[in-house]
Amino acid sequence: MGAAVLAVTAWAREGHPVALLARSWDSRWYLGIAAHGYVRTQHVRPGVIRSDLAFFPLYPGLVHSLAALTPLSGGGAGLVVSWTAAAAAACGIYAIGTHLYGRAVATTLVLLWALLPHSVVLTMAYTEPVLTAFAAWSLYAVLTGRWVWAGTLAALAGLSRPNGFAVAAAVLATAAYEIWRGRGRVSHRLWTGAALAPLGWGAYVLWVGRHEGDLLHGYFRVQSLWGSTFDLGDGSLRSIKHQLLHGGPFAFAMTMVIVATGVLLYALLVADRPPLPLLVYSGILLLIALGGSGFFESKPRFLLPAFPLLLPPARALVRTARARPWHATVVVAALAGLSFAYGAYVVVYAHTPL
Repeated sequence: MGAAVLAVTAWAREGHPVALLARSWDSRWYLGIAAHGYVRTQHVRPGVIRSDLAFFPLYPGLVHSLAALTPLSGGGAGLVVSWTAAAAAACGIYAIGTHLYGRAVATTLVLLWALLPHSVVLTMAYTEPVLTAFAAWSLYAVLTGRWVWAGTLAALAGLSRPNGFAVAAAVLATAAYEIWRGRGRVSHRLWTGAALAPLGWGAYVLWVGRHEGDLLHGYFRVQSLWGSTFDLGDGSLRSIKHQLLHGGPFAFAMTMVIVATGVLLYALLVADRPPLPLLVYSGILLLIALGGSGFFESKPRFLLPAFPLLLPPARALVRTARARPWHATVVVAALAGLSFAYGAYVVVYAHTPL
């Protein structure tokens, strides 16, 4: 249904929905890397230099491989990778929900994740589906004691996006707790998983640093030249102040609402006392979204992989569905309407980066 709404909206604006999904904003950078490697630098203005080295390699590598093995174009391969990853992510989220609270909560958790206002990104040539897929299955592996799998999948998550290190942090924090609780008497598999977890993210950061001539700081300099730094929320507060005093695009207002809702959901998650890896993973993703500067309107996209934030409302919705089915139906219908309409708006009408 969401795809149909987007398609009708795109055609009404004389656009092609597949082209919009495959080649919007950062998608063009990823497809460029898939086709030509890391070769592109864009001089926007003095002090702002956008290099494709800011983009992690796993997604464009998958797109390049699929395009080479099939008749698909780069854009088509990008969409297939994203759609496949979104399906894998949904399965991983369902597995976690079932493990913790049963099938009803698991199904509702996946449904709420798919109906987030920015969930249209899950159908685009972007990296969020890939990160969420590896994150979900890595966290499931941690919860079920499969440490080598947890570390391997965390390493792959770290190769997919800059905030992918949140998965490694969750694995390492849980491993440290298990080592402390067992007074060091733990399986060698735990040590192996913990050692593997940060390798993907660390390897790419160091590779870019070596390429830039500054091993430890080179990658972060590339990001800062994009205008993306971690300033403890100063840039976000300035964006919010400007929005409140002078107004701005509708997408900015929605960003404020979505991020504020994310903070509230994290507080509810903490109150629910979830397993440690889910708490650490979601907390780091939220911290990055709140504390990072640059591209304020992209913050809802950065929170898309933070699916554990939806555990409290998923449990509440299941309870509501059992007591008052009609109320739950109205809530889901309202969320679907918002998701479909806003997704079509940000892809077709909004002129702000996703």
